[in-house]
Amino acid sequence: MNKLNEIRKFHIKFGVGIFAFTLLSASATEFPLMNANTPLSFEKAIRAAQINDPWLTGNVHKQRAIESMSIAVNTLPDPKVSIGLANLPTNGFDFGQEGMTQAKVGITQMFPRGDTLDIKSQQLKTQSEAFPYQRKDRESKVAVTVGSLWLDTYRVQQSIALIESNRSLFEQLADVAEASYSSALGKTRQQDIVRAQLELTRLEDRLDQLEQQKNSYEGMLAQWLTTFSNENSAEYAAPLASDFILHNIVLNQVLPQIELLNSDLVYKENWHKTEELVSHFSNHPSVVAIEKKVKASKAGIKLAKQKYKPEWAVNASYGYRGDDPMGASRADLFSVGVTFDLPLFTENRQDKEVQSAISETEAVKTEKLLLLRQLLGTYSSAKGRLLRLIDRQNLYKTKLLPQIYDQAEASLTAYTNDDGDFSEVVRSRIAVLNAEIDELTLNVEEQKIRLELNYLFIDSRDTVTTRNDMNLPNSHQYAAISGEKQ
Repeated sequence: MNKLNEIRKFHIKFGVGIFAFTLLSASATEFPLMNANTPLSFEKAIRAAQINDPWLTGNVHKQRAIESMSIAVNTLPDPKVSIGLANLPTNGFDFGQEGMTQAKVGITQMFPRGDTLDIKSQQLKTQSEAFPYQRKDRESKVAVTVGSLWLDTYRVQQSIALIESNRSLFEQLADVAEASYSSALGKTRQQDIVRAQLELTRLEDRLDQLEQQKNSYEGMLAQWLTTFSNENSAEYAAPLASDFILHNIVLNQVLPQIELLNSDLVYKENWHKTEELVSHFSNHPSVVAIEKKVKASKAGIKLAKQKYKPEWAVNASYGYRGDDPMGASRADLFSVGVTFDLPLFTENRQDKEVQSAISETEAVKTEKLLLLRQLLGTYSSAKGRLLRLIDRQNLYKTKLLPQIYDQAEASLTAYTNDDGDFSEVVRSRIAVLNAEIDELTLNVEEQKIRLELNYLFIDSRDTVTTRNDMNLPNSHQYAAISGEKQ
């Protein structure tokens, strides 16, 4: 009988030992998400989203439209031709009866006020200069949006992998508890078996929640990766084939390390004054685009002042007269003249139009101030979050994770030696799983904040013009915002 009890006790401890070995091995193993021939990398997702962004194409066409219009408005209006019969007698409608009767052909040419044409043309050219900076800003925003979606999808997929790996550990733990309870040896109770099954059920629910998040992020990511044909209208456009699928997207399993622009400024503990930070944001594409808008609005003031000058018109006409009733030839008539208006009543018209243009310019200037305040606020928030997040990462690496691993190992060792509580083993293992997922979340959140900060420090001067007239980030700027190493 004693020998039988020793054999049962050996089986229980052997099962717990196998569980402990699996537990320690799982902590140091990376679990692949799924095999795929062409996983979607972080850099590839951003490039595909930028290339396939219809907004950029529409912006190029808007720029071309304004550039064409700037040439068109700098042209004199077409001359007007008039043809008619003048002074035809009504008592007989005889063309030669009266000397004043004539067939008249005239032409009139209008000349706009002052330098209206040149100013209007220059105003449109200035407006068109803002579009490349708008595209640069758009591409940077797309990089932040798509990059954040990729990172969120990566976090969810890796969290699913961690839970899947721990589920087998909880299953082994439940088997060990059931074996210990059935042998009537040790301190295992029925509630321990129920607790193990409950934790397995909670893991299943947690996986379902993560799968919902995964579907949500993949759907949002897919809208940036979908391409459409431009041959027909959008109603009949069909998705083009790509080298990655838009459902159950498989990502690279390596978390990108994004290079941080102006890292010295961000990591510096002392906070700079507002004036110093504004100098860093003055070359941001969105700020430069508004400056172009301000410049174009100032041209509107000059345009309004041209209305104080008269508008001119030159007209010339030739009148053909028929012979008189006696058969004598009459001389034809030629007329030439100039017409112009006199802007005398300017108080309620020209003066108000100039005031309106000035107010419009001041209103546009406030847009720049609001944008700078927004950039400053975003920088302050992102820097503070990044510094605190780095502190948390150091705490996890140096103290929290080692302590949690030690606690899990100690509780398992105590339970193996019949000196510990099964519930403590379960709680410690759940703590390990939560800590690993929290560490993953911290690492992903760090890269997302780096994306936000890199957007703030994108310099409008670092652009190159491609053949399709789109301004794209140069190689260094792209590598910095996407994490791609040169």
